[in-house]
Amino acid sequence: MSDRARGRALVFAAAFFWGTSATLARHVFRDLHVPALTVVELRLAFALALLLPWMLIRRRDALSVERRDVPYFLVLGTCGVAIMQGGYYYSISVFGVGLAILLQYLAPSLVMIWDWLRGGRVSAITLWAVGCAILGTALLVGGVDTSALRATPWQWAIGFSTSIVFAFYIVYSKRGLRRYAPETMLFWSFVVALVVWAVVTPPTRIAAAGYPPAAWWMFAGLGVFSTLAPFVCFYAGLRRLPATEAGVIATLEPVVAVVAAWAFLGEGLRPMQWGGAALVLAAAVLATRSPDESVGRDATPVAPLEH
Repeated sequence: MSDRARGRALVFAAAFFWGTSATLARHVFRDLHVPALTVVELRLAFALALLLPWMLIRRRDALSVERRDVPYFLVLGTCGVAIMQGGYYYSISVFGVGLAILLQYLAPSLVMIWDWLRGGRVSAITLWAVGCAILGTALLVGGVDTSALRATPWQWAIGFSTSIVFAFYIVYSKRGLRRYAPETMLFWSFVVALVVWAVVTPPTRIAAAGYPPAAWWMFAGLGVFSTLAPFVCFYAGLRRLPATEAGVIATLEPVVAVVAAWAFLGEGLRPMQWGGAALVLAAAVLATRSPDESVGRDATPVAPLEH
């Protein structure tokens, strides 16, 4: 398997973990009535609780970063992880899962535009891939909850900003992966994001909520399957792929989520959704056929990191 093919498989694995864990997240929000931002904080905490011992034993050297790159990790952790996850879950609370996913997955088109503005050549195949990904996601997530029509302009602004933040996360992470291993990127961005959310929701408030043991097992599951595993796979794949291709392949997440809901929760799929899934799959195939000149450009080492 070539390095680029391995990168595609890793990004798909990330989409698989994100998509299948969505059913568990929905259960925690809907049935256990746990605030979304509390779930974000706890899943980061569990992910770090597993990642830190592994790095101390196996990759202690990967814990160190150069002092000049500290601002980079502060920005990545705050804007790329904390704000991205918080904004996405806030959008779910306002617009519902479907529209929130659609808004976030406008990101591949923004990454493509950014690459073009930097002088990259955007091929016709890439344009078709991005177009199919957006249209397929729109069909896949189905109708919009009527409550979304009553959202304020500020709420719509936050919803659309999730795509901007996700695109920023992809591009900005790609920059850091030129010099640091994926586990280094994950650890320090997670640490920063956890500190941010711990200020918003202090751990003492979470402890006082008195969640049952079963809920804590679910928090741990989200920490592993919704956070640690997919982010490890995504970073490892992003390191091997152009940013636009990685973003398009990541749009397989809603496909996996809808199919998982159909398989495990008995939620039926309409013909429109099957058509949307087919378009997203076609987008992923087209993305793998796009020219790979941006891999070489993104992989060129630079020092220090720009902030």
